[in-house]
Amino acid sequence: MSEVSSSSTPAAALPVAPAPLPNPLQRNWLWFTLQQIAQCVFTVWFRFRAQGIENLPSGGALLLINHQSYLDPLMVALPLRRPVSYIARENLFRIPVVGWLIERTYVMPISRESAGTESLRESIRRMEHGFLVGIYPEGTRSLDGKLRTIKPGFVALIRRVSVPVIPVGIAGAFEAFPRGAWFPRPSPIRVVFGSAMDSARLAELSQPGREIELIDWTRASIQVCLDQANALRT
Repeated sequence: MSEVSSSSTPAAALPVAPAPLPNPLQRNWLWFTLQQIAQCVFTVWFRFRAQGIENLPSGGALLLINHQSYLDPLMVALPLRRPVSYIARENLFRIPVVGWLIERTYVMPISRESAGTESLRESIRRMEHGFLVGIYPEGTRSLDGKLRTIKPGFVALIRRVSVPVIPVGIAGAFEAFPRGAWFPRPSPIRVVFGSAMDSARLAELSQPGREIELIDWTRASIQVCLDQANALRT
């Protein structure tokens, strides 16, 4: 009987193909159920309203959203009949109940070590598949409800995809659930979906050396939506 040489080199591991993506236009049973409950509760508790949904395309898009509180992901997705895919730290998926929920509501797990490449790759894959991908270019929640400095991480996405880029403004979420609060307060919350940013100008300003102009324009676009959302609260 022939023997296999102990010095033989094992075959190189093949790259693992990413899991197939679900229908980007159809909510799964869990998100649909949570959304129906939240719509009933939040319409009363927060007098929630949204404006500009008609600005969203039928296919994939990048949503650039100001970040006021932990309520923001739900508030942006609440009035839509399709899911929004967000990014969350990988360790959140290991928390009982929380991990189970976000794993089944279109959230992308991203590790700190590979965030620069993994989040970019997966976000692009989902947008090209037809998903709305939502990110918070401020990077963290506001300390006072005002729009913070925009970080440049989103520029890499704009350079690599050709989907509409939609600015989104949330107003009232800071008053309802600020940092340090244990329970949301009854305060009116409004969300405004702006018009898509001009694609030709996006392509021009995303070139190396013009990132500051793109960041300033993006911040101004989000600020317009935030101002409109604030006006709707009165």
